[in-house]
Amino acid sequence: MATIIARTPKARALNLLKHVGGGSCPCHGHNPTPHMCATHGRKHLAAKQATGAGAGIKAGYATVKDVETEYAFEMATSNIRYGENVTQEVGMDFANMGSKNVVVFTDANVKNLRAFKVAIASLDKAGVNYHVYDKTRVEPKESKLHDAIKFSRDCKADAFLAVGGGSVMDTAKIANLYTVYDKADFLDFVNAPLGKGLPIEKPLHPLVAVPTTAGTGSETTGSAIFDMESKRAKTGIASRMLKPTLGVVDPLNTATMPLGVAVSSGLDVFCHALESYTALPYNMRTPRPSNPKFRPAYQGSNPISDMWSLKALEMCVEYMPRLVRSNMQDAEARRGMTLAATYAGIGFGNAGVHLCHGMSYAISGMNKGYVHHDYNQDTPLIPHGTSVAVSSPMVFRFTAASNPERHLQAARILGVDTTNVKAESAGEVLEEAIKKFILSLDKQPQGIEQLGYTESDVPELVEGTLPQARVLSLAPEKIVREDLEHLFTQSLRW
Repeated sequence: MATIIARTPKARALNLLKHVGGGSCPCHGHNPTPHMCATHGRKHLAAKQATGAGAGIKAGYATVKDVETEYAFEMATSNIRYGENVTQEVGMDFANMGSKNVVVFTDANVKNLRAFKVAIASLDKAGVNYHVYDKTRVEPKESKLHDAIKFSRDCKADAFLAVGGGSVMDTAKIANLYTVYDKADFLDFVNAPLGKGLPIEKPLHPLVAVPTTAGTGSETTGSAIFDMESKRAKTGIASRMLKPTLGVVDPLNTATMPLGVAVSSGLDVFCHALESYTALPYNMRTPRPSNPKFRPAYQGSNPISDMWSLKALEMCVEYMPRLVRSNMQDAEARRGMTLAATYAGIGFGNAGVHLCHGMSYAISGMNKGYVHHDYNQDTPLIPHGTSVAVSSPMVFRFTAASNPERHLQAARILGVDTTNVKAESAGEVLEEAIKKFILSLDKQPQGIEQLGYTESDVPELVEGTLPQARVLSLAPEKIVREDLEHLFTQSLRW
């Protein structure tokens, strides 16, 4: 039987104190916040009106003055072009935009692959001037980003092309930002609390992103992630202004992915979908922005993101096992996962992610020496998708009480018959379904112990996670230190 993740008495007390006296929602399926769910809120307001306490307030509706929770969400994504061999069109795109100095970002591995060769041939054919930066590393570090920024400034870049995985696309986004904001301090736009988190208000240069993996969805989003070595933590920059002008999704570009890379990348898609679908609802997020420009890129679950995230989850469940069984020879499954990554990118790029990603930044950033198979690395590496998925069984058991039906819906997509499952069992059922799914894939660790961590590392992992306020705030439960201690401890081994 799976271990139950329970809050310590101290943690339960702290969480209760946050909500006492705040009119928290008594509905089992809703997150306990100082604001009622719609159903109980109407009853509460009706009762107040009946006694005269709520005179002048219309039941079921709130005005801007009544609450400070969010009341709107925005959808933003890159333009997407999908099709086999569409990479050959990128040269015409830059010619059409009148670009004079395109900086092409890639890495040493991708530089030898079809995607890069086709993209460069397209630039040459269109007569576009370009400069190649091929020093991008998987899981980029802050120190290396400064080199990429300097290269772009020296080239007087007026446009960018990224050909590679999420790390390449994220590096290009950051280089684009600091080429336009050439006088800014690096920390100005880095997510708080590690950086200042200032809004990006000036338009950036055109960026065309050509993904060569099916995972990050970075071709659709305004997020860029990197290692901040001085803090031994991952952080990033998030703004709609960062999103690529165009994402060129060419299924032929993923044909050369090794199986280990495909599975790790696919698990990132899986968690993007599941985390965004179970995130705090957008209309329960606080504070409401004082100006639309301050509305974050990650806004909480919402009806449009839900649609993209659920479809992406279905596609992961259908296609990832097929990739493993065929050792990457199933072309339909490869095409399916290419689309799934983009679908999930549209979903989480607007809804956000929460605990799995928040915890993953410490897991990968504090790596003691683990090297994942099928990654051509000369340095230790815990792939992003692996670091995200390793805690997912325990995370979704923990979050299930916030909305059992959403968690049961995920379990059904994973093949579970939930006809007779009670709401209070949703977490346990989804936990077991996730474990079964991950174990059906290729050589994934069954807990962070297999990544080199022990119980003595838990306090440091917690410290590395606490600064991830941007994603932790989107968890459907209020998170305190003791919760993270339990989740890391329970994730040591499955």
